[in-house]
Amino acid sequence: MKRTLISVTGSFLLLAASLVATAAPSSADPGHGQAKGHAVRVCSQASAGEAACHAYKETDPTGKPLASSTPPPGALTPAGLQDAYKLTGLSSGGRTVAIVDAYGYPNLERDLGVFRSQFGLPSCTTANGCLKVVNQTGGSSLPRFNAGWAGEQALDVDAVSSACPDCKIVVVQTKSASFTDLGTGVQTAAKMPGVVAISNSYGGGDASDASYGKYYNFPGIAVTASAGDNGYQGGSYPASSSYVTAVGGTSLNKASNVRGWSESVWSGTGSGCSTYNAALPAASSVTTQCANRAMNDVAAASDPGNGGLAVYYPTTSSSSTWGQFGGTSEASPIIASVYALSGNTGGAGKYANSLPYANPGALFDVTSGSNGSCPTALWCNAGTGWDGPTGLGTPNGTAAF
Repeated sequence: MKRTLISVTGSFLLLAASLVATAAPSSADPGHGQAKGHAVRVCSQASAGEAACHAYKETDPTGKPLASSTPPPGALTPAGLQDAYKLTGLSSGGRTVAIVDAYGYPNLERDLGVFRSQFGLPSCTTANGCLKVVNQTGGSSLPRFNAGWAGEQALDVDAVSSACPDCKIVVVQTKSASFTDLGTGVQTAAKMPGVVAISNSYGGGDASDASYGKYYNFPGIAVTASAGDNGYQGGSYPASSSYVTAVGGTSLNKASNVRGWSESVWSGTGSGCSTYNAALPAASSVTTQCANRAMNDVAAASDPGNGGLAVYYPTTSSSSTWGQFGGTSEASPIIASVYALSGNTGGAGKYANSLPYANPGALFDVTSGSNGSCPTALWCNAGTGWDGPTGLGTPNGTAAF
């Protein structure tokens, strides 16, 4: 059932958490279908006024997270991700992708080093200028540790490293998961030198750009937002903002076809129409059947069991291990990285979310799968061309970006 907010003014921050904190329905349970096991949320359920992160970690059939001293054998690797989306050998020229997440992660640099060393990626440290970690106002005093959100950060920086090994990375850690603090973090990221893309792997209920758009309105920077993990639910902010690229999720598998991979809708991905925000002008070139802003624009791997990324993540403030992570939190940093690789994020006064609509033929069209029941089939079922769960499709190199 589509869920919307009764009123944006004064009620979004109170009600959004009730939407994001709801457990995924069985028809959209992350990891079901072709998945090897199951999956559990990385972050705890959100309190009133806060966002939920959209990361999941794969478990075995007993519910125990896949954790070991080496990457899980079925997990997606950087080489696999680059091959699936035809990014192998591409370079960003050192452009910067920013990640905005809540709370601290004291061993982020150490753990990122383990990940990159494991897969033969170039070093990315604060000392060599590749990595920068700041608080929500750009300062060096970082917030307290939170294991769930630190796991989200691990997924985000490992996904950027996988898709764009030469990208620089800025991580903005906000003092809480409130929408105000996270939005302030986005504003800080947008001001930092070299940032061309900002990934946001969190969300809540639908809301109005009139109230919250100031946090995401940065033409010339590709601001991406994950669509959520509860299946078809209608709009979800900030993915439902007219200023961002809304990113849905797929199940990604090796295949004996020309591409070498197959993709279908991940049943957990969010999709829907915003009640509040205007349709993208660029989307007039496709049929969405939404009167307002339609989610999603594009998509990428998100199924924890089929395309879940190998991630080196913290289990405590001092200890870390390997796991397999998905959720649309995986997709958002992948798409942000593809924008960085393209070097074309809209230009002055233009929004990067318009770019895929100008060249949809340069994407892999996802034509099978569903993420639930919806009033209009296009909003929750894949098909040729634009559809709600996967938008226009998934990256095939950078030509569409």
